[in-house]
Amino acid sequence: MSYPSLSSLIEAIVYVAKEPVGIEAIQKALPEVGRQEIEAAVRGLIEKYRSAEHGIEIREIAEGLRFSTKPEHHEVLKKFVQSQTPPTRLSLAALETLAVIAYKQPVTIPEIQEIRGVHASGVIKTLLDKKLVAAAGRKEVLGRPILYKTTKEFLVHFGLNSLDDLPSMEEFEELIRSHASSDAPEVSDEPAPVELPLEEVQ
Repeated sequence: MSYPSLSSLIEAIVYVAKEPVGIEAIQKALPEVGRQEIEAAVRGLIEKYRSAEHGIEIREIAEGLRFSTKPEHHEVLKKFVQSQTPPTRLSLAALETLAVIAYKQPVTIPEIQEIRGVHASGVIKTLLDKKLVAAAGRKEVLGRPILYKTTKEFLVHFGLNSLDDLPSMEEFEELIRSHASSDAPEVSDEPAPVELPLEEVQ
């Protein structure tokens, strides 16, 4: 099997890899491509990103390849990273509640509690504070409870363009489990390369 652009495909593999990726791992992903051809494409990519017009480079780390920012940009990037709002961290309970709101919205707290079987008021407050949900009026029933819906921040957090892009409930449950178990990145005082943040392919 031939690929229209082997170089761009390897570039994408290096980008999404959570750890430095070696030639062997790339070859496993592309069994139809010979090792020499992969090595030649890798050398071309390394040379390409050495150009001054790129702010990132492909570094050889622990016998693997990894994207990194260039050392000459580290001071500016360190200040930029430190100025950013820390990543939103949510408990599993908050993520499960968020899933109910995402798929049932607009929905009230009693309806959420009926689905989840536990109290949701405290979790709703957390989601409101993090601007992942917002009030959407009141339901015209006895007591007129507040309705809740997801926000633009919810779309940004999960890498969605619109609610039409929501995956199946099963896929979303897998997504929230991965969000609950992933570690938030830390900013180090060491002058090490600033790692590129990966999007939720996340």
